Amino acid sequence: MKSELKTQKTKESVSKFIATIEDEEKRKDSKTLLKIFTDTTKEKAAMWGPAIVGFGTFSYKSERSTQQGDWFLTGFSPRKQALTLYMMAGVKNYPDYLEKLGKYKLSGGSCLYIKKLSDINIDVLKEMIAVAFKDAKARYI
Repeated sequence: MKSELKTQKTKESVSKFIATIEDEEKRKDSKTLLKIFTDTTKEKAAMWGPAIVGFGTFSYKSERSTQQGDWFLTGFSPRKQALTLYMMAGVKNYPDYLEKLGKYKLSGGSCLYIKKLSDINIDVLKEMIAVAFKDAKARYI
């Protein structure tokens, strides 16, 4: 018996979601990230669950469980503690970018945590997103 992923793509509006972010700096950073991810991936943003903005889609099947379904190739979520950026190709695969990025934290294989965009080099982030998105597409599609 297969189980579906809890986080599913929704029809909710990305811009409405961003408008509901209470913290002004996080809301502004989220608008900037929306533009960066849209320009870099050439994909239309979509809401995944109540709080993730995702770009691109691939079919996912876990090797460790029975979970399967669709998932996004890259995206972000303005979490309370930090802006969480998701790179399904694996963040640790890009040490050269991480070295030049600025202030961040890592967790798991695909998550990059940034307090605010002013803490990082935006040009490095754009390049990293572009390469990670291309690598994820090559791996999963």
